[in-house]
Amino acid sequence: MREEHYYRLLNFVEHGLKLADPQIAHILDRALDGKEIDTQECIILLKEDRPLELNLIKMTADFLRWTVCDDIVTFVVNRNINFTNICILRCKFCAFSRPVGHPEGYVLSMDDIRKKVREAISFGSTEVCVQGAINPDLDFEYYIKLLKTIKEEAPWIHIHAFSPQEVYYLSVKSGLSIEEVLKTLRESGLDTMPGTAAEILSDDVRKIICPGKISTEKWIEIIKTAHRLGIRTSATIMYGHVENFEHIANHLKIIREIQKETRGFTEFVLLPFVHYRTELAKMPECRPGSTGMFDAKLCAVSRIFLYKYVKNIQVSWVKLGRRLAQLLLSWGANDLGGTLIEENISHPAGATETTFLTPREFIYMIREAGKIPAERTTVYKILKVYR
Repeated sequence: MREEHYYRLLNFVEHGLKLADPQIAHILDRALDGKEIDTQECIILLKEDRPLELNLIKMTADFLRWTVCDDIVTFVVNRNINFTNICILRCKFCAFSRPVGHPEGYVLSMDDIRKKVREAISFGSTEVCVQGAINPDLDFEYYIKLLKTIKEEAPWIHIHAFSPQEVYYLSVKSGLSIEEVLKTLRESGLDTMPGTAAEILSDDVRKIICPGKISTEKWIEIIKTAHRLGIRTSATIMYGHVENFEHIANHLKIIREIQKETRGFTEFVLLPFVHYRTELAKMPECRPGSTGMFDAKLCAVSRIFLYKYVKNIQVSWVKLGRRLAQLLLSWGANDLGGTLIEENISHPAGATETTFLTPREFIYMIREAGKIPAERTTVYKILKVYR
């Protein structure tokens, strides 16, 4: 029945393309044939706002999702561990970090880490996601000890940890090469890495929103090195601030080109800018976050642009809210991320969603969207399908 539904959908799209703007119809027709769209075509789709054409973009993305993922929508049972919020970078979009000496600054002890890992185990987590700010008082030994402490407490649990920014910091701090840092982290227990600190992969944008962070070139170098060493990563985009359509299209192209070369990305994650309590939001050139319509459109265009190369498109229920995240399951997304248990990044910036979703809530959301829920591992091995 589901297969029949999607071929009826394809037939509907093909009829709709005859009525649509010829330029949009040509791009979507090529996408349905499995051909790559280029950055200029990506920009054309991102700019589109006419009802017929928007619906055809949506349905094309939905059909392409089905061809690679069936109707399975996944989630992972995990917990976040943010081990420090003391940071020297002071990115303008961040409301989580605190400067050195701030009374609200913290560093988790190894006892704190053990406690959080035990909580994760008691909840049935298969993953801990570990990230922190760039704290000048923490040396490489802290990071190694953190990984080993987690593995001592739960040898089987998957550690998804440390952004490219953190890897670069450890390289500078220790005097070791990027490759040597990654090898040491892997030997200490690291399994995969989040591809965060990407924000928008354009140095023009990065100079405005995060001038202290690594360059686009350095982010690419670290990600490729991790992939070459067998450390898989996610890929992310944070949008809805000062970037334009061209920046987004070029960002997607960078992700696609890396994936063609390494096949190391597990997923592409859409992260709308949560702006309410950030310094960046006060700048006149900054938009006040994204709109729901653009969230949906970018989700669909990401699916179309990355088709055949990045199988999994993840939407952040924390940043989007559960209702919009659920809606995007019909705009090309096939993953809702993790249970989290705690969330310390989006909420200080003004996110109002809960910090924790149970597997039961995920299952309900996915079924109500007409899809089939499934629990997965970090690297997208299906553990259980809830038919």
